[in-house]
Amino acid sequence: MQKKLDVAEVFAILLGAIIGWGSFMLPGTKFLPQSGVINTSIGLFLGTLSILVIERSYWHMLQQDINEGGEFSYILLFMGRKHAFVVGWFLFLAYLSLVPLNATAFPLVIDKLFPGALNWGYLYSVAGEPVYIGKVLVSAAIVLLFTFLNLRGMKQSGKAQFWIVAALIFCVAAVFIGMLFRADLPAFRHNYVDSWSFDMGQIVRVVAITPFLFIGFDAVPQLVKDMDVSRKKAAAMAMASLLVGMGCYILLNFATGLAYGPQEAQALDWALGSGVLEYLGLGGFLLLVVALGAAVSGGINGFMICSTKLTTAMSRENILPQGRGFEKEANRQRSAILFVSAIGIFACFFGREVVGWIVDMCSFGAAVTYFYVCLNTFRIAEKLPAKIVGAVGAAFSMLFMLLLILPFSPAALSAPALIFLCVWVAAGACFFGRMVLLDRKGKGG
Repeated sequence: MQKKLDVAEVFAILLGAIIGWGSFMLPGTKFLPQSGVINTSIGLFLGTLSILVIERSYWHMLQQDINEGGEFSYILLFMGRKHAFVVGWFLFLAYLSLVPLNATAFPLVIDKLFPGALNWGYLYSVAGEPVYIGKVLVSAAIVLLFTFLNLRGMKQSGKAQFWIVAALIFCVAAVFIGMLFRADLPAFRHNYVDSWSFDMGQIVRVVAITPFLFIGFDAVPQLVKDMDVSRKKAAAMAMASLLVGMGCYILLNFATGLAYGPQEAQALDWALGSGVLEYLGLGGFLLLVVALGAAVSGGINGFMICSTKLTTAMSRENILPQGRGFEKEANRQRSAILFVSAIGIFACFFGREVVGWIVDMCSFGAAVTYFYVCLNTFRIAEKLPAKIVGAVGAAFSMLFMLLLILPFSPAALSAPALIFLCVWVAAGACFFGRMVLLDRKGKGG
């Protein structure tokens, strides 16, 4: 039992996965320019409510005898291998892409402290963004650090995650309070309050990406075999992590808005960092750097854990190929960690622009997973309230998907992201065909 994760460590893994790179960068690149402060807050609140409804289906899932693999194992148990493949394939995309996204954020932090220090060893440009070997090496080193940590065992990884998240929460609170006292409040009121009007289009843009923002809450079903925590408590922690995560997103967006108007924020590489440096000086900025470093580290570690658990489960069912000598569970898990690490490092060579396109697909992949979990809860629940929760959650999940793929939606995916999504679906079709052929030959189960 001493090797099991305790309450604080489970909560830290959940929150660390939720609060990542996006909470620090999106205020300047998306939230303030597109939706301001108030409409962004409304969108985050409504999106969180939707995810909380979906989480009730996850609570029902946790009452079942599922194995590692979470949603994949749940759907495999009740709906069979074909539906489980769809869930696993899209969840695999959502988890795995967030490892390099967070890893490639570390060079941004270093660049803010030491401008241009990593701009050496020019390799090539992708989508107009230069890729430097200096930045790739830093990103790869961070992935390797957490690879080593996870190879040492789940308990060591959970302990590290606790201290990372504790530093994150403290620094975010300190930065927000500092900005509240030092920033230009009349300018904030002029930019975001006096001119505010309720705009559903602006709100929908935020609601549509909440599956991406809060995807870490579903780490609980991946950890069912590693927790020294009741499943009831684990479900409560998932809800708490969603609320704390929403609070952090709102506070960091407010902090950025206290420094700049929407157009000013959009013109800066890292609006929040520039604003904190301007109003709080180097000391406040260092606190923010610690918070961002903690968020990015927590994201890498959390999603590496989730990716490894999912990959192990899919390999165990021979839905993902497994090499010779990996029939033993310990070898299979070690292989999964190394595989996730290799993919994360490989993705760092494409640059943040391409990684960003892939991550844009995360919301769609997460929404597909949420839909299946809620649909199955509706199918198997015996009590009417649980059936209603499942049906409403499935409807919300479908709405998320439609908002992302319908061309007239204010939250529609960009053309490159849609192309990558089609490529991922085509690759999935190949693996799906392989699985079906193996099953027909009697080798797939």
